[in-house]
This record gives sequence, C-alpha cells and structure tokens, in this order.
Amino acid sequence: MTSGKSGVSVVRLTDRISLGVLAEVANRDLIEDVLIETGRLEKRSRLLPAHVMVRFCQAMTLFYEDDYEEVMHKLVESLRDMRSWSGSWHVPTTSAITQARQRLGWEPLRELFDRCAVPVAQQGTKGGWLAGRRLMAIDGFTLDAPDTPVNAEEFGRPSNGTQVGAFPQIRVVALGECGSHAVVAAAVDGCRVSEQALATRLTADVAADMLVIADRNFYSFDAWRRYRQTGADLLWRVKAGLRLPVLKVLADGSYLSMVAQAGLTAARRERLLHAARRGEDPDPAVAQIVRVVEYEVPDREGNGSGELICVITSILDPADIPATELAAAYHQRWEAENTFDELKTHQRGPARILRSKSPDMVKQEVWALLLTHYSIRHLMCRVADEADIDPDRLSFTRALRIIRRQVTRPAGFPP
Repeated sequence: MTSGKSGVSVVRLTDRISLGVLAEVANRDLIEDVLIETGRLEKRSRLLPAHVMVRFCQAMTLFYEDDYEEVMHKLVESLRDMRSWSGSWHVPTTSAITQARQRLGWEPLRELFDRCAVPVAQQGTKGGWLAGRRLMAIDGFTLDAPDTPVNAEEFGRPSNGTQVGAFPQIRVVALGECGSHAVVAAAVDGCRVSEQALATRLTADVAADMLVIADRNFYSFDAWRRYRQTGADLLWRVKAGLRLPVLKVLADGSYLSMVAQAGLTAARRERLLHAARRGEDPDPAVAQIVRVVEYEVPDREGNGSGELICVITSILDPADIPATELAAAYHQRWEAENTFDELKTHQRGPARILRSKSPDMVKQEVWALLLTHYSIRHLMCRVADEADIDPDRLSFTRALRIIRRQVTRPAGFPP
C-alpha cells in the first residue's frame, strides 16, 4: 500500500497483477514465501518487483509468439479496461524486463514448481489408478535454446557422431501422472547428461502408493534398485538382450525371473539362481526377483507380424494384478508422450526455440514452462473430476486457448 496526496492508501498497479485462473495453484502468499526463502524479495520498491516477474515468466510461456512488452501489456490489460491503471506506472521496456528477469533468477521458479507440483488425481479420477496404485510414468524430452556461446558451453549440442545440432539443447526427464497428464517432478540439465542419469534424480519424488512405468531406455539394475527402495511398484520395459531365466511359470502366462547387478561372474549368478529356485530371496543390492510379462503388439499393416513387448514388474502375484492388466497399464506410458507434446507443440509452439540467451534465463524459462503446464493440467483434472469424465476427454488445446483469454481479461484478480 502507498499513500496519495490526500493521505488515502492506494494499491500499486503491480500488486494487482496475477494470472487469473492459474493463480489458484501458485498464489501470492506462496510466491512471497518462496521469494523470501530464495533471497529474492526486494528491500526497496521497484517498477518490476519479484512477484510480478514470477507471473511474467508464467505469462511468457503462454504467449511465445509475443515479445516481452506485449506479454506485459496482456498481463495488465484488464486493469486498463477497468480504469484501475495507475498513472505513475508504465509498461517497462524490453531491457528493463530482461534485467528484472536476471534479478529474479531461476531458483524461485524451480522452488515454486517443487512446492506446487504434487499428484492431482483423486481416488475417483478416471484412468489414474490401477489396483490402488497411482499410475505414473518416467520419460524425457529436449528443448532447443538460442544459439549463443554461453548456452552452447553450458548445455552442449546434440550430435550423431558425424554432425552437430544447430542449437544447444536442454534435456528434461519428468515424472508424470498418467491420469491427469500433470508433471509432478522434473530433472533439467544439458543434452550431454543422459536420460538415465537424470531419472535417478527423481527418486525423492516417488511415493510408495505409485506404480511407476518406464520405457526400455531407462532400465538398468542400479536404476531399478534405486526406484524399488522408494517402496513404489515398478512396471518397466526391458531390451531384448536382457537375460531373464524362468524361475516359475504362473497361471496367467507370466513368469518369475531374476535381474542382477551387472558385472557378476557367471558362477555367482548361477548360485543366486539356484538359491532363488529354492525360494530364497537374494540380497536386493545384488539381485531381485521380478515378474515377466511378454506379449505381442500386432503390426499396423495387418500382415501378421508384430512387436514383442517384454516388461518386468515388482508385482509378483497374478492375483494382485493379472498380466493382461499390466500389459494394458504399460501403454499408459504413452500419456507421458502426449504430455510432452502439449508442452513442446501446443504451449511453446511447434519447432519454436526458447527465448533466453543465457543459461540462467534458460533454466528460469524451463521451470516456468513446467509450472504453467502443471497449473493448466491441475485445473483440467479438477474440471474432469467434477464432470465425472476421464481427463483425457478434455482438449488441452482448447483449455490453453481459454486460459490465454482469461489472462488478458480478469488478469488482475483472483480466480
């Protein structure tokens, strides 16, 4: 609050800026807490205070086709229409907005995402659960950054061994909720860091009530062991070359097998197998019993050929979840692909590179992109639950259009 000449308190324009419906997920109080915790709360009044820049970063990821000043105009347009415009405040220049982004940094956006992004599927959310377990998926994607020397040095460029990519790339590996398409955890780094390495950073966000699904690219015994230590159940596809000896054939056609640490001698592996066949549980740090489900997906051309899918799971009892249901659940992993398509194609725009020319601003932009997508998906899941329909039936593109319109109308007020 500030005082005018008459002594009457008035509200500054920047105190009125929010993102309408998206402010429900990250409200002003939470933003202030995060800014204090990360040391970004200003000690003096600025034209662009930190809490406004948090909202600007979110808006920036909603309107990729607009420049900085146009994005800011959209944030405050409703205040102009309702004659709430302060004569002492004007839309800052692109240079001023860039400097304000730099003061804010990327840490508040990451902390805000970490606090806000929690699973949103309720017990009644359609497609969100299997046998009391929350369906989750791990997957990764990349984003192109502007071709600047500092971005290239920080993030690296993709290479196929003979050619180097035109743009530096950021790699993101995310843990997403299959039912709601909400990304609830993410690891972000340069493209030189593998998806497998980034996936190991997500285990702190995995809970015991989850069934975590992953493609064959993510399997290693060490990764499997780390994820099992969280208490969650796993359903991972494995590559054809993985040795899976049959320990016991089960009634539903699946079978029990054993996976082991890489580098074991043949003699030690055989001893572990003999012990497992006698019903002894191996040391989980060295080997683990798994259940194997194999099935074939028919070829689209219908020529009789198909792809053999082999998945392993920590759910050993067919009475808990039959093989047919596990096979169907594995294909929920494609929900993660749809989620990334929403982020990369619809929200960001097809083939569009990020805006930021420095590594810190790239990270800020990526975390703002993830936070805004989560906010949209949170809203969509809540609407689907109220209508008692599967969230998959709601159009992300339509929701995005509606929210973009809402940002330019009731932007200065709570949802």
